[in-house]
Amino acid sequence: MDTKYVGFFFIILHVAGFVSSIDAIMRARTPQGTIAWVISLNTFPVISLPVYWVFGRSEFRGYIQARQEDESELSPIAESLKNDKSIFRSPKVGESQAIRAGELLAKVPLLMGNDTDLLIDGKDTFASIFEGIEQAKSYILIQFYIVKDDHLGRQLKSKLIDKAQEGVRIYFIYDEVGSYALPKSYLEDMRSSGIQVVNFHSRKGPKNRFQINFRNHRKIVLVDGVVCWLGGHNVGDEYLGKGAKFDFWRDTHLKIKGPATLPVQLSFLEDWHWATDQTIELDWRTALLHKGEKDVLIIPSGPADKLETAGLMFTHSINSARKRIWIASPYFVPDEGIVTALQLAGLRGVDVRILIPEEPDHKLVYLAAFSFFQQAGKSGVEFYRYTKGFMHQKTMLIDDDTAVVGTANFDNRSFRLNFEITAFINDKDFAREIEKMFLEDFSNSILMPANALEEKPSWFKLLVRLARLTSPLL
Repeated sequence: MDTKYVGFFFIILHVAGFVSSIDAIMRARTPQGTIAWVISLNTFPVISLPVYWVFGRSEFRGYIQARQEDESELSPIAESLKNDKSIFRSPKVGESQAIRAGELLAKVPLLMGNDTDLLIDGKDTFASIFEGIEQAKSYILIQFYIVKDDHLGRQLKSKLIDKAQEGVRIYFIYDEVGSYALPKSYLEDMRSSGIQVVNFHSRKGPKNRFQINFRNHRKIVLVDGVVCWLGGHNVGDEYLGKGAKFDFWRDTHLKIKGPATLPVQLSFLEDWHWATDQTIELDWRTALLHKGEKDVLIIPSGPADKLETAGLMFTHSINSARKRIWIASPYFVPDEGIVTALQLAGLRGVDVRILIPEEPDHKLVYLAAFSFFQQAGKSGVEFYRYTKGFMHQKTMLIDDDTAVVGTANFDNRSFRLNFEITAFINDKDFAREIEKMFLEDFSNSILMPANALEEKPSWFKLLVRLARLTSPLL
């Protein structure tokens, strides 16, 4: 090839890198992410330019407009949450600014009248979900990030096909990135039985065509509008502790029955409308007939939100803690705001404990986390490594009265790039269940020494620092 053409190609490449770096300055949500992209785009455009086009954006284009377009069609549920809040909105809202701030983030009220079941690990979780599916009379909404065509996946498919043949309407969303290995035959089996199956279509529209950075990380099952399940489990044998890599899989899910299923349902309907440009007619008011005892706040979050809902939710939870905040997350790569909040909580005497896995499934995240351990640990924050197997749950305990179960991790992806859903349960009895669960997990963990990074060799420290630089991109 003529050298002048090679030189011309590299000039074009650097110009494109420079233009893309301007785009990164205008659009990246964090200074750290902006700096990382600007340096890489102008220094190594041959590598970083295609990566930026695929992974660089933090704004999910199109979903906001779709949400506005379907607002009138979904308004019966949305309006019910507003108009009926004098009946179903918990009176505890007036007692706490913390709860009120959570409501503003969620854009739905703290709803009373619910029952909740804490589901620990895959056996109990899927036994509960399958029982709910078998009892369905009208419709099932189901959404998972990962669905596998293994024994558990085929069990789920079989039960859904049986219900579809009974006349139950079933709507199924899967994420095309998380479920990339799911064969077409699995999907066609369900479609041929009358189940409506779609992928989330994160690349829908010309402006999203090259993007695979946005994921729908929600895990939802909802039956007949009155009962739902959400939490950390996807559909795969490893979530039952039967995977090839991990002998034991520690995870947590939540069953909710009552009015709090309405915002879960609304979240699903928005995702369905985005994926299909269609709406679903549902008999959702049955949720309002249930009379339970627990107050639940549902917070959906994602890159289409005007605010960084998930990150603000975690920051607010840490700042509101007065006695303790215990956090379990398989991926701990927070931003500086979260680290600062953890440090301040530790300094004001709050019992701050972070539970993470000892055995990682993501080496880069594992390395990056060490720098955060060192930074937050100086203020009394304690880090526990779960040693019994792989720990995948996403839970929190705030003081003695608020517990959290959801799908969001403590990392940039969940804060800014993933569609997630989280349940806050304001109830002392349920908080005691979560406390018991955490104490069992701590007993199967080791407490990391504050100087854990200092004792590592120099090459390991260098890898940690390099991994930390990439954390805004993870």
